[in-house]
Amino acid sequence: MSAEPAQAGQDTHSELRRSLGFRDLVVYGLLFIAPMAPVGVFGALDAKSHGAVALVYIVATIAMAFTAYSYAQMVRVVPQAGSVFAYARAALGRGPGFIAGWMAMLDYLLIPAVAYLFSGIAMNALVPEVSRWVWTALAVVITTALNLAGVRTAAKAGFLVLAMEIVVLLVFSVSAIVVLVRDGAQRDWLSPLTGDGTFALSAVLGAVSIAVLSYLGFDAIASFAEEVTGGSAKVARAVLFCLGLAGFLFIAQTYLVALLEPVSSAHLAAHPEQQGSAFYDAVDASVGSWLHDLVAVSKAIGAAFAALAGQAAAGRLLFAMGRDRRLPKLLSRTDSGVPRVALSIAAVITLVAAVWAASRDDGMDHLVSVVDIGALVAFTMLHASVISWFGVRKLGGEVSWWRHWLVPVLGAVIAIAVIVEASRAAQVVGACWLAIGLGVLLVQRGRAGDEDAKA
Repeated sequence: MSAEPAQAGQDTHSELRRSLGFRDLVVYGLLFIAPMAPVGVFGALDAKSHGAVALVYIVATIAMAFTAYSYAQMVRVVPQAGSVFAYARAALGRGPGFIAGWMAMLDYLLIPAVAYLFSGIAMNALVPEVSRWVWTALAVVITTALNLAGVRTAAKAGFLVLAMEIVVLLVFSVSAIVVLVRDGAQRDWLSPLTGDGTFALSAVLGAVSIAVLSYLGFDAIASFAEEVTGGSAKVARAVLFCLGLAGFLFIAQTYLVALLEPVSSAHLAAHPEQQGSAFYDAVDASVGSWLHDLVAVSKAIGAAFAALAGQAAAGRLLFAMGRDRRLPKLLSRTDSGVPRVALSIAAVITLVAAVWAASRDDGMDHLVSVVDIGALVAFTMLHASVISWFGVRKLGGEVSWWRHWLVPVLGAVIAIAVIVEASRAAQVVGACWLAIGLGVLLVQRGRAGDEDAKA
């Protein structure tokens, strides 16, 4: 049983244009995730897991597969823009749907800001004469223009950038393999799976709670459900394929760089200041600085286009919530099938956050500490939606104990566990954002009650 399309019965100013194919969906998902996402966190994960960093990503991929599968189930029955907002609204009610969308908004609006800031920092390192906030603002302007031009235009540009990132990743992989064959590995060949010292399951699981954050963004694919040709089954396949491909790329690159790492995980744990550059240091020591520079440029450009995908998803979320009157209706207007108002609002918010952070030395830390909580709460409500729709209300036909109960329960447990492991600052910001959302919901219900009384 499929939910009725949200735009039914509304004028053409609230309709999105169907123009995306399977490849476009995968491009958006991989852009948002970034094929070389582990570069920045490799050192921290290597130190925390006692060297079993490839195993960490294997476990993290399996853990995130529960969430991906829940998305695949819900997008088939509620093929609407807004993703988890639409799912929770249909399965749990309008109030829970608003809260799910409200929490997802924290993620979708701030993750692009982090990516823009990362791009600004990387470009500033390459061209220090230009301030990083200028580079950050320039990245916002360019990618916003592509998004406003339409989803197909942005997807074509994104495909070229993604192809560049994949080529750089292949260059790294081939170079690493050549060095390993010629000179041998710095660590034991199985150490990325077993650790380079003592194996500790608790250490691996602790690192997994950080590694799963590398995957945030694959869920953005579901936001384009009303713009895909060929039905929602294509979106479901794209979500699962994107996660699987990202997991393979993460596992492969961390396995290779762990073998090239000239220092032990214990050394990185004892010197946390070296963790952030551990990936680049290993590449410098084994291959050369030319590959370091190539990866750095790729990450700078890739980060800006990761923000492009995030901004596009944020625009669809604001559009869907505006169409449902949970946010100002103006956000639901489209121009030639493009939600330009919602995209512009999302761009302004991310621009302000990114430029503010770029002007501060601790700006990146402030942003990173809060972006993850929103997504994890939204994931939890996604799993609750699967249980409600299929398991409790039995709207999907015959109930399957593992698809409609086991998978979403395990997925929710994993999301909650990561929330518990998050920093105190992130938990406080998440709680404050949730409190504001509950306040907005109470005001909306109060106004609705007044209107009913007047009627």
